[in-house]
Amino acid sequence: MAANRLSEIEGGFVVARDGKVLAELALPIGGLMSLDPFEQVQSDLEKLRSAAFSLGVTLKEPFLQLAFLALPVIPALKITDRGIVDVMRFELLG
Repeated sequence: MAANRLSEIEGGFVVARDGKVLAELALPIGGLMSLDPFEQVQSDLEKLRSAAFSLGVTLKEPFLQLAFLALPVIPALKITDRGIVDVMRFELLG
């Protein structure tokens, strides 16, 4: 259901539960940027965080980590809840 909604909004983030969208942030420009004003994006992001926390997510910034993990322009570095990881050497950088 969440994946279908992502397709409809042309990329971004969706939090869903029991077949219902709890919150979403559309990022139709390459899945990275919004067409909405900053204030709307900020409001949508706050709703996303709240919805994720209501499902038991404990990461302070769960969507930043998701975005960075999939970012293809930096294939050798990934960010996790423990810090930035050099995936080529499989070690934490800091």
